[in-house]
This record gives sequence, structure tokens and C-alpha cells, in this order.
Amino acid sequence: MMDAVLVAVLLCACTGGTKNEPFVQSVILTQPVALSQQTVAVYSGVVKAAHEVNLGFKTAGQIARIQVAEGDFVRKGTLLAELDQADYRLAVEALQIQYDQLEDEVARTRRLFEQRSVSANDYEKAVSGLRQLGVQLQANRNKLAYTKLYAPCDGYVQKVNFSPAEMVDAGTALLSLLDVSRMEVEVAIPAGEYLRRDHFTRFVCRAAGIADEMPMRLSGIPPKADGNQLYHLTLDFATPPDKQLTAGMNVEVRITQTDTTRKRGFALPLGAVFLDGETPSVWVCQADSTVSQRAVVLDNIDDQGRAVVVEGLNGQEQIVQAGVSALEEGEKVRAVVAPSRTNVGGLL
Repeated sequence: MMDAVLVAVLLCACTGGTKNEPFVQSVILTQPVALSQQTVAVYSGVVKAAHEVNLGFKTAGQIARIQVAEGDFVRKGTLLAELDQADYRLAVEALQIQYDQLEDEVARTRRLFEQRSVSANDYEKAVSGLRQLGVQLQANRNKLAYTKLYAPCDGYVQKVNFSPAEMVDAGTALLSLLDVSRMEVEVAIPAGEYLRRDHFTRFVCRAAGIADEMPMRLSGIPPKADGNQLYHLTLDFATPPDKQLTAGMNVEVRITQTDTTRKRGFALPLGAVFLDGETPSVWVCQADSTVSQRAVVLDNIDDQGRAVVVEGLNGQEQIVQAGVSALEEGEKVRAVVAPSRTNVGGLL
């Protein structure tokens, strides 16, 4: 009898241990992404020196020496070239002799004028003659100084157009200097972007090998297109650029602009939206891990292939991204973290 009771108890225990657990659907959740009424256009730009200075002597003469070569970096005030000074020195010396002689004569005339031996008219003529000769002397001193050419700014010698012993006229470009004290970026934009230039709000550029973005500011957009119907936009650096940045380097320029034609709303993966009859809907996961269906209003698909929701969401919801077809109202679900794009297969 006792054996029969023991068998019955064991059977009851086994039956209770095989009770089935309820099935819980696993889903992937996502959060709506707020859309902005801004767009970012990306263009290729070229770094340029803000100025290319063509330098020449302020007087004519024969080149005596050129102190720099193409590609040299020079500081402001560096001597670049000299003209033969022989004739200019002689002209200064000759006028200096005349000036000294006339200065002595004017001094004697002043003493005679004070003694009333010379008329006031004669004395004034002598003083005026000395002044005129002083002006001529200073002009010749200036010409002598003009025989030396100095760098007006820091920069690189881009091109040298003449050689020593050649004759040059006043103002002829002896060499060209790239002014690197201020750099700028030139970008070619199409006509459509040019017409929206009033909506440009932010400019940044990036260069290969330089990690940080460099903020820019608009310098100007000449209202004339080139042969390819492109407008050339010039940008200045808002802060001193990285020292690795050099003239001629290619950079990527990002132009942010307001776009009032875009509707405000939220973006969701296309798989998160399903049709309940003809009504677009999504599953919202509540705090208690149950889902509820919510109708939404769609606008279109954005440039990243996402559904644009303009009504029905506030942006704080947790939306079921995958597994929407098998859910029911009020069903309890288990949230699964979506794998990172940089951790394919969840290996890390």
C-alpha cells in the first residue's frame, strides 16, 4: 500500500515540473530621429594664399643681385633684390654738393638781410631756391632707396621673372610672392546653390591628414559664372588654420543651409511601419514591455531611405523596428539590442 502512495506522489511531482512557460516575442527597438530643416552639401575646395603679390622696383635700372630663388620662404622685410646703384649714388652726391653750397650762400644772404644790405625779395628767392634743391635731393635719395626690393609680407617666392644684369623698368614685376599670412579656400558651386546663397548658415572644411574640422566664414561670391556655369565661392578661416595646410591642397567643404521646403517630423526605419488596412501604423513599446498600435501620418522617404512621420509621434517613444508582423495589441515582448554596425556578428 505504501508503495502505491509513493508512486502517486512521484507522478504528481513529475507532472508539475513539465509545465510549459508562455512564449515571449523578441523585438528590436528604435527611437524616432527628429528631422531638421537644414541640409548639408559637400563640395571639393582648394586652399589658396589670400594674395599673390607681384613685386617690382619703383625705379628703372639694371639688376645687380637677386637674393632669393623660386620656392624660398621669406619673412616680411627680407631683402629680395637690388639694382645697380652707381648712377643713383652719383646723382645724390652731385645734388648734395649743390645743396651744401647753396645753404652757405643762404646763410650769408640772411646775415646781409639782417643788416639791411639785401632786399627781402632777394632773400626769399634764395630761401626758396634752397628748399627746391632740398626737395630734389630727397627725391634722388628716395630713388637710391628704391634700388632695393624688400618683402612686404611673409610668403613663398612663386616665380622669378628676370636674371641679374637684365634691365627692368619701374613697376615691372620682378617676382611674385604668395602671401601666406592669410589663407582662403575657393569652392565652385552650381547655379542652383548660388540662388540659395542667402540660406547658407555654416561652413566647415576638412583636409586629409587633419582630424579636426576647421570652421570657415564666407568672404564673397562674385555674381558671375564661369564657362561651366559654376560660381566661385571664397571662404576665410574663422580661426588660424592648421600649419599642415598649404596652398594648393584639396579640402572637403561642407555647407549647411536652411531648407524651408522640408517638413518637420521624425524618421523611422521603413521596417518599423506597417499598414493596418490603409492606415500606416507602428508598434510602441510601453514601460511594462507590452506593445500598443499607434496610427501615424507619413510624408515621404528621406534621402537616407527612412520613412518620414509628420504626425502621431513625439520623439520619445520606443518603436518596434523588427518583428512587427507577428505582434498583437497588448502583447508582452522582450527587447533585443540591435548589433552595432562596427561590431558585425557581436564578436566584441
